[in-house]
Amino acid sequence: MNGVLFAALLVVWQEKSGGGDPTVLPQANAANSTNPTVVKDLDLAANAPLSTLNNKQRLSYDQWVTLLGQEMSIMAAKNPDHLTILLGDSLSLWFPTELLPGRRVWMNQGISGEKTHTLLTRLDSLNVADVDTIFLMIGINDLIWGQSDEQVIANYRDIMDYLSTHHPTTQIVVQSILPHGAETSTWESRELLLELPNERIRKMNQSLEEIAQDYDAHYLELYPIFSTGDGTLRSDLTTDGLHLNRQGYLVWRAAIALYSQLELP
Repeated sequence: MNGVLFAALLVVWQEKSGGGDPTVLPQANAANSTNPTVVKDLDLAANAPLSTLNNKQRLSYDQWVTLLGQEMSIMAAKNPDHLTILLGDSLSLWFPTELLPGRRVWMNQGISGEKTHTLLTRLDSLNVADVDTIFLMIGINDLIWGQSDEQVIANYRDIMDYLSTHHPTTQIVVQSILPHGAETSTWESRELLLELPNERIRKMNQSLEEIAQDYDAHYLELYPIFSTGDGTLRSDLTTDGLHLNRQGYLVWRAAIALYSQLELP
């Protein structure tokens, strides 16, 4: 189904936008769907001293976890329909709120630098809410910073164990890890990327697809639409060979929108 999905994605993108903005896809088009409700920077002044900090990027990891937990509790009290969580690292964290597809109430629960084992320790913050769907992308930081494939896979299975146990009716969408730019990268720790072959990422994605199948979860293969012919991250979709620019998020948005329309009830 992922092959059909992305064939359709590319065809629609070409026909509707001439290869430009992929937000013209049906569900991503504001004319055809309600605007998404996004909770990313809640005004928590009455509830959370942490919110008095002007720059969230200065928060420590523990402060981030506390703040996201507070945001989740506030949203849980509202109990919206179709509550959807972006869960992962900086790639999820920096997803522009205005680009998230409609017909869902979105919460961004990404933390920069997140790894599989640290994500596992904070999943309990989701338990207060009735979550419809979780879009999960995690693992690139583990690979960059020396974690073995076996440990990443074990941690990933622990994550899926937890989610399937505590959120049995929630739709889990496992998203593939994206490629990096290799020699074209300008990221500050470029030397670490050069030590991580994109082929290893592709093999890890095969394992993630198998894990999704084992837990009766969804699998969204993003790697092909973000990669060049040699398997590296497309230079027109990235700021530094690792993180995405706006055009990259437009592509990701289109993939989420079309996948949701075709695969998620």
